[in-house]
Amino acid sequence: MYHNPVLLKQSVDDLVTNPDGIYVDCTFGGGGHSREILSRLSEKGKLFSFDQDLDALKNTIDDPRFTLVNQNFRFLENSMLMYGITQVDGILADLGVSSHQFDEAERGFSTRNNAPLDMRMNVMQGLDAKRVINEYEETELADIFYYYGELREARKLARDIVHHRKTKSINTTEDLKKLFSYLPPHKVNKFYAQLFQAIRIEVNQELEALKEMLVQALNILRPEGRLVVISYHSLEDRLVKRFLKNGMFEGEQQRDIYGNYKKVFELLKSKAIIPDDKEIEENSRARSAKMRTGIKV
Repeated sequence: MYHNPVLLKQSVDDLVTNPDGIYVDCTFGGGGHSREILSRLSEKGKLFSFDQDLDALKNTIDDPRFTLVNQNFRFLENSMLMYGITQVDGILADLGVSSHQFDEAERGFSTRNNAPLDMRMNVMQGLDAKRVINEYEETELADIFYYYGELREARKLARDIVHHRKTKSINTTEDLKKLFSYLPPHKVNKFYAQLFQAIRIEVNQELEALKEMLVQALNILRPEGRLVVISYHSLEDRLVKRFLKNGMFEGEQQRDIYGNYKKVFELLKSKAIIPDDKEIEENSRARSAKMRTGIKV
């Protein structure tokens, strides 16, 4: 299976309130969420799905109500304008890496396989993991590992990489992992997961793209339109939670003369929705998922 959609029923239940409406799936992947959205729409409804990965185009849906846009969701607003759409009823974003991208060894996303250092979601872009590891300055690498991987030993990791690459290029995931063979076995899996996450976020500019998409989603949602976001790590979830709260990513919104904040979204539920034990058992990649839904004020 290309991708087992996470929180499928819960997310589409929250999203689709008008069967005649216009909806956006920001992360098409294998099309699981898109197919479920289409099943809730009338003949008048429309769905636009985004995916920058060329592999995802193989999963396109033959339905007159459906349009697949081969773009990063950071170009959401302009892409919709190209189709004459200025307002939509709901937007869904299931963030992170698809099962297919993890399982395709040569893409270099997985810590399990030896593969070229790639990690590009869009294989047409220039920046890949090999360039990050072999060309970034030591301080840049340290910042990436610390902020995107939340690795406390970030400076040492960056120093080890820079020292090694002076004599030999680091070309594969196995080359990279060998540099840290001194780690105790009980720490290895979590460490590699954090390290690969950090590099992947940098390669794909994931947090910047997420911020841009959220701002544009607010711009094109109709009043009472819904934004549903499924995130998989704390960096994404913090951005989503904060944006739904006050339409900002940092700082504090100014209060009005009565001391109140201007709300941009009402939260559908006060706490994030997480998968139940059954879903996690069937799909281990769901275990870290958190879903938040905002209704545009």
